[in-house]
Amino acid sequence: MEAQDITRKILIVDDEITIRTGIAQVLEKQKITAATAADGREALDLLARQPMGIVLLDIKLPDMDGVELLKTIRREYPETEVIMITGYPAIQSAVECIKHGALDYLVKPFRLDELEALIDKAQNQLNQRILSLAPEEHRGEGIDFIVGQSPAMQKVFAKIRRAAPSDSTVLLTGESGTGKELAARAIHNLSPRRDKEFVPVDCSALVETLLESELFGHVKGSFTGAHQTKHGLFELANQGTFFFDEITNLSLNIQAKLLRVIQEREFMKVGSQKRIKLDIRIIASSNRDLQDAIKAGTFREDLFYRLSVIPINLPPLRERAGDITLLVEHFLEKYRQRGTREIIGVSSQAMKMFCAYSWPGNVRELEHTIERIVILEDGELIQPEHLPSFISQRQSEFQVFSDGEYTLEELEKRYIQMVLRRTKGHRQDAARILGINRKTLSAKIEKYQLRVP
Repeated sequence: MEAQDITRKILIVDDEITIRTGIAQVLEKQKITAATAADGREALDLLARQPMGIVLLDIKLPDMDGVELLKTIRREYPETEVIMITGYPAIQSAVECIKHGALDYLVKPFRLDELEALIDKAQNQLNQRILSLAPEEHRGEGIDFIVGQSPAMQKVFAKIRRAAPSDSTVLLTGESGTGKELAARAIHNLSPRRDKEFVPVDCSALVETLLESELFGHVKGSFTGAHQTKHGLFELANQGTFFFDEITNLSLNIQAKLLRVIQEREFMKVGSQKRIKLDIRIIASSNRDLQDAIKAGTFREDLFYRLSVIPINLPPLRERAGDITLLVEHFLEKYRQRGTREIIGVSSQAMKMFCAYSWPGNVRELEHTIERIVILEDGELIQPEHLPSFISQRQSEFQVFSDGEYTLEELEKRYIQMVLRRTKGHRQDAARILGINRKTLSAKIEKYQLRVP
């Protein structure tokens, strides 16, 4: 969402209806979208559904303390500016509000020009923080192409905006398909290095024996087949951003050399003793728990701490289910424009089934599903019968829990069998969905004598 949009969305939280409606009427005359809430709970519900650029918050609320609500807003919605409203002016309370992140405060009764001045101040703050990071020529390349309005994604966007201007290393974590490379590109495109190269490297796709040469380059004759001097990927990325995708696939030997690159900001080509200075920003990603990899001895702890200066976790799609409708519509439009037939949209029943599915492959799986439906299925409206069997059969699978009375042990057995069937017998994926480790899953499979596909 563009900065201009968010700065013109204001939430008014006050238990006095005359205050709420009066401010809302003033703002709407200025073509500002005004939402209102009578208490803290209603305010949090509204913020969860719709991000707001500015909150006007009464310090005295019927259901909670305004300062506590301020703390919650600043923690959960760090991009939102908060202006406190109080009928009990006191230096101590004002200082406390500012200390906990309020931009400023208004004392009742306040004049219209005072309100307008503080709203202008808040809008300027938002514009400086957001628009300065994304000039006009780059704005479409920042976070705008990452689809999501859920609170979980708003937190991710806030961290990306804050991380982008620095040169600190960033570690992006999250399951496969959650959009880690999109986040890495957004950080680069919102950074001062935006006009330089963004060089992504899939660490799982490179052959180990060639990886060192690919990264660092080599000089002619340094090994068999080195018929000429080659520039490595680090040189190509100089003054830009280097992205290590799935960094846990690097060998311990390459990890040690990467650690030296990060520490010394220089490297040597294979077969050379000449040190080359390097000016790059490093971003890394992993779909594995790096702490587990450290315990297993497959990842260096010192490298982990060098990489995770700014950690950003990309939530799985099942934890941001509110974004599924947006994503379906986004991908439908994307592939509709590429195709030859017109699709009006998705039926309400089909959309419910999209939203009910857990999407173990996350956003990538959802996109591939939409692409397949657009290409292969007929009709102007996507119906339940157009959905792949792994989605459409999900509801019938859950009938195993409603066709009788069962013990907790029997329900566990049936549920594990269903998850194994959905993951096609892949135990690691099944264990992740079940929230247990693979060893525990194997023990339960043996205990219940389950059939693994």
